[in-house]
Amino acid sequence: MKKQLHIFFTALMFYTRIPCPKNIDHNPDYLNKASRYFPLIGWIVGGISFLAFYGASFLVSASAAIIIGMIAGILTTGAFHEDGFADVCDGFGGGWTKEKILLIMKDSAIGAYGAIGVVLLFLLKFQLLSELVTIETITTQQSVVTILLLFIAGHSISRLAAISIVFTHEYSREDATSKSKPIAKNFTWKEVLGSFFFGLLPLLVLSYFQYQLLLVIIPVFLARYFLARYFQKWIDGYTGDCLGATQQVCEVIFYLSVIAIWKFI
Repeated sequence: MKKQLHIFFTALMFYTRIPCPKNIDHNPDYLNKASRYFPLIGWIVGGISFLAFYGASFLVSASAAIIIGMIAGILTTGAFHEDGFADVCDGFGGGWTKEKILLIMKDSAIGAYGAIGVVLLFLLKFQLLSELVTIETITTQQSVVTILLLFIAGHSISRLAAISIVFTHEYSREDATSKSKPIAKNFTWKEVLGSFFFGLLPLLVLSYFQYQLLLVIIPVFLARYFLARYFQKWIDGYTGDCLGATQQVCEVIFYLSVIAIWKFI
């Protein structure tokens, strides 16, 4: 149990800005094993985002509360995944060879593709969350629980989709400055099982209220499949930025899929 707590805090330290015990460091062995807790980190980020949204909803409009919830999530992770999304937009938008794409993504400066991509991403995420809250109005205890589970499930399943690329594809570059190199070296069945357990459990609980919501797994993992295929085609694998971009895209796909299910099924 003590070892598992150490691994969990390693994941928490690596993927968020939440303070951790002083004895936690970037031990490569623990970082490899920390991938099993990546979707669990989504529980925490999604929970914090919901609490910020729910608390703010008593003071401001639903739209403003959603923005506050988004800000809380970004502050919790330090924009870790949004930064990866921006780098992927810049790299694949401005590069036409593997070497050029990787070089652009490694650059800390954000370009036009990255800036435009992040703005559109935030606008789309805000609009989708607004529609979800409008459809599931916070009037009863069940509706509050449903929205909480939507926040958590969106963050957890999107992280599962991202980390699953590590299980099926090779790392594109051996670069010590990469965000995900420590977790991309190796994994065992424990990491795979842990990732799927923590990634799918919130959705399974959410499906108790409407079993059709399990269908969101299909579009989320279709998006994951095509993104992984695209990365493989251009850079022969993935990087940490690719995982961050996958998480962001799959989170948006999750919200969009839930809205489609609520409206048409």
